[in-house]
Formats: sequence, C-alpha cells, structure tokens
Amino acid sequence: MKTNNLIVLGGSASKSLTKEICDYLEIPVSGAEMRKFSDSETWVKINENVRGSDVFVVQSTYTPANENLMELLLLIDALRRASAYRVNAVIPYFGYARQDRKDQGRVALSAKLVANLVTTAGAHRVIALDLHAYQLQGFFDIPVDHLFAWPYLIEYCKSLKLENYVVVSPDVGNVKLARAYADRLKAPLAIIDKRRPEPNVSEVMNIIGDIRGKNVFMFDDIIDTAGTIVNGANALIKHGARDVYACCTHPVLSGIAKQRILESPLKRIIVTNTIPQSEGEFGGRLKIVSIAPLIGEAIRRIHQHQSVSELFN
Repeated sequence: MKTNNLIVLGGSASKSLTKEICDYLEIPVSGAEMRKFSDSETWVKINENVRGSDVFVVQSTYTPANENLMELLLLIDALRRASAYRVNAVIPYFGYARQDRKDQGRVALSAKLVANLVTTAGAHRVIALDLHAYQLQGFFDIPVDHLFAWPYLIEYCKSLKLENYVVVSPDVGNVKLARAYADRLKAPLAIIDKRRPEPNVSEVMNIIGDIRGKNVFMFDDIIDTAGTIVNGANALIKHGARDVYACCTHPVLSGIAKQRILESPLKRIIVTNTIPQSEGEFGGRLKIVSIAPLIGEAIRRIHQHQSVSELFN
C-alpha cells in the first residue's frame, strides 16, 4: 500500500524548526500534545487521525537529553499504535552520538542503545543531520538518511566576502570534515594539534599550517562547552591569525560555553537551528542559519520515493 497523505509533527524540543519545515512544504503543522505528570513522567497524544499516513516526527535530543529522547520514543510509539503507514524519526541533533565506542573498560555503548530504542519504539526510518561519526548509521537496523549542513554553512561563509582565508580543523580527528569544507571553499587547510586530558577539557599543543595574517574558519560538527573552539581561537590569534570564525552544525553550548564565547576573541559563531538558540544572548556574535529547507526537501523526496543523496551532488 502507498499513501499520499504526508504529515509532519514536532516534539517540544523542535517546535520552531518543525514550523519552518512545514512552511517550506506548504502543509500545516500537525498537532501532538505533550504533558508532564507531577512525578516527571511524560504523556503524549496525537491530536489527529494518522491512519495510513506517512508521518515525520521532528525532535532533537539535546538538553534535557533524556526527557527529549523519551518524548521522541513515546511519539513514535503513539503513531505506530495509531496505525500510521510509516513513521519517520527526524532527529536533527542525535544525542548520545559521542558515546559510540568502548574507549575504556565497562562503559556503555550508549549510541547503539539509543538507536535500538528508536527502532524498538516503531520507527521505520531515521533522518539525521551531521552525525558525530558516519558509522552511527550502522547502529540502526532501519534505513538512515544522513543529511549534511555544509551547503548552508558554506553559502553563509561565502556571503561574508572575506579574502585571504584558511580553514582550520580544531583537532586531528576532525581533519576529514575540515578538508571537505576547505575543498569547497577553495581554501588551504591548517590543523590544531590538541590533547584532551579529560572529558570537556582540551589543550592546544601545536598549529600545523600557515595562518599568520589570515582570516580563519574553524569547522566542527558540535560546539558543546566551547573549550575546543575558544582554546583554538586563542591559539590562532596568538600565532598571528587575523579574525577567527567558528562554524558548527549543532550548537549544544552547555555549561560555561556562553561565558567562554563572550570572553573569547571569536569574531562570529555560525551555527544551524538543529538546537534552538537566541542570537542576542551572545553579544551579537552568534549567527543562526536555518536548515529547515534542507530537511523539508529531504522529507519531500523520501515521501515521493526520490533520491536524497542528489541533494548534495
């Protein structure tokens, strides 16, 4: 059976993004009701008939990660039990993605567990954006459409009309991503050699490449506590860089990130709206680029059984 009935609804973590996606698709936002009981249990209800429909539920799993994840699972379960034809989990920011390997004994492989939970809840497909590691797609036993924000971030970087710029990888592990951005911006690549003595703590050791007198774009998939980006910016300025621009897909910005950014030499932080932020809270340095058209077009193509990968050719 095939269906022509497309429904998009959002969890409480992605309401504004869902509205933008629906505006792009020129369809109304479908309703879902979420409540919290006094003991913190989550209750959800789908407020319209979804029987036989192709449903896309949009929910990022940022802070509070566990509550947002649980809400996503309950929405998927409710849709499955309401006889939706297909339930597609759109997870713009996939929390727990950094716990994707056993780097020491007796630790949980949390990313795999979360992938199992999404599948068990009843999702038929996952749409995610800039996963922390590409191999996370293999953690799911259902199809995964992996989207990339680079066309939107690069378009904004080009709109700044800077000259004499270089792309810098904030660490050695991010070189592949940074090189892809450098190739598309037709810019040279430099690398920051850092070490991480403990979680959320980083120290710059060396800078590999020529950055003196140049404008710098630092690309990463996530900015969390902003330690890596700010330490990198300080080191780049110390070594003679002109202005430093930080770009990322997922602005987690937890803990003391705001304070670090405000005290840093960063000229601008360019992010997407996978996680909602307010530009005004960062002294005018934060620029938010919407990826709603990207997700909306991916949803349209999936619904119409067309290629998603052609979006990035």
